[in-house]
Amino acid sequence: MAAKRNGPVDSVTEQTFPARVLQAQRPVLVQFWAPWCGPCIRITPIVEEVAAERAGVLDVVKINVDEEPGLADRHTVSSIPAFVIYANGAPAKAWTGAAPKPILERNIGPFLR
Repeated sequence: MAAKRNGPVDSVTEQTFPARVLQAQRPVLVQFWAPWCGPCIRITPIVEEVAAERAGVLDVVKINVDEEPGLADRHTVSSIPAFVIYANGAPAKAWTGAAPKPILERNIGPFLR
């Protein structure tokens, strides 16, 4: 099953996660979200903006926790929005909560080349 494309951010599934995240050639920002989550909805445009601005150096994907509970469990996601940066195929940093763009950029900055 192919990943769903919604602008600059792909939706990934159990099947597409290995190729899109674990085998990525650049850092990957993973956003865990759900359509009923108000803070998730509010931060999504910021995440999409960052994805578009950093398209050459950062991949950004999202995971709907309702559709992919296994991925959420493996990442111990208990609150959303949650974020994980993968670098070289491994989780390198994780945090929870919607925050302004400068905070998001501060979190991803060390992983950009």
